[in-house]
Amino acid sequence: MSTKPSPPPGVGRRRQTAAEEALDANALELFARIAQAGSFAQAARDLGLTRAAISRRIAAIEAAVGLTLFARSTRSLGLTEAGRRLHTRARAVREAAESARLALRHTRDQLDGTLRISATAGFGRHVLAPLLARFQARHPAVRYELFFTDRRVDLLREGIDIAFRMTSKPPETWVAQPVLRFEVRAYGAESQSLRQTPQDLASAPMLLLGQGEEPFASQWQHEDGRREDVALQASAWGSDLDGLIALARHGAGVVVAPDFCVEPVAALQGDAVAPTSASPNPLRNVLPGWQLQVGLDTVQALTLPLPAGSETARALVRFVRDALLPRVSPPG
Repeated sequence: MSTKPSPPPGVGRRRQTAAEEALDANALELFARIAQAGSFAQAARDLGLTRAAISRRIAAIEAAVGLTLFARSTRSLGLTEAGRRLHTRARAVREAAESARLALRHTRDQLDGTLRISATAGFGRHVLAPLLARFQARHPAVRYELFFTDRRVDLLREGIDIAFRMTSKPPETWVAQPVLRFEVRAYGAESQSLRQTPQDLASAPMLLLGQGEEPFASQWQHEDGRREDVALQASAWGSDLDGLIALARHGAGVVVAPDFCVEPVAALQGDAVAPTSASPNPLRNVLPGWQLQVGLDTVQALTLPLPAGSETARALVRFVRDALLPRVSPPG
């Protein structure tokens, strides 16, 4: 009995057109998610991709179908008439995909693996550590290799999965998500007198991170908009901020530090390792209403874009971001 030979690859089957390939299920789900997010930047954060990658994908879809799907402006992102018609179908694809993922939630939530995490020493010890403990309690198969240091870490060379940095210009090749807003203030023990203006700090014993014997030219801003410049003379300095904070707790002077290193972060209340007002030798803000201008006010979580970045890393960033959400600035 003879058998009919199989046709050569590509023979007997219709090839997809460019438009059909551009609008496969993955592309439709992506389109629906971007429309739901309302901006390329927010969609990139939600999907673990760079903004440039999102722009390229949408441009490819629009080029293939020959239609403009998004009405772009400098401040907003909306749908054209063609985009609205497509969104109705794309939303159904997205909902079907989400339903399928929900059916596998139990398997997906069993996160594991080792995460190499870099963070500034202050943020790592005072904010991140209790959150890592919470996350590991939920996902006991996850392990951490921690680099709590103020040294500038080469993320790629050192194989970092997540980096928590105080930065206004995160690397373009990494996905950046804001997780915590902060202010830098002047703190002293209860024995330290309250100051009226930053000029009063010029005669105070100052405990300054990284500062040497030369005076430090500082600029301060009040919450009412006033600004003052003052030269601060350090009586103790070094690379260990926690050491300087400890000196301040014992009445050795006024320390300049990010608020999360001294004041309790609301999301961490109840954690055994979180700082509280009941700690021995508590510090207080000795210059009410004023903050030091350092050019930075947000801690960002950096992860590699997919597929290089791991799902476990993205899950941890979402956990940290959601825990600290009330303190995060609105996304741009």
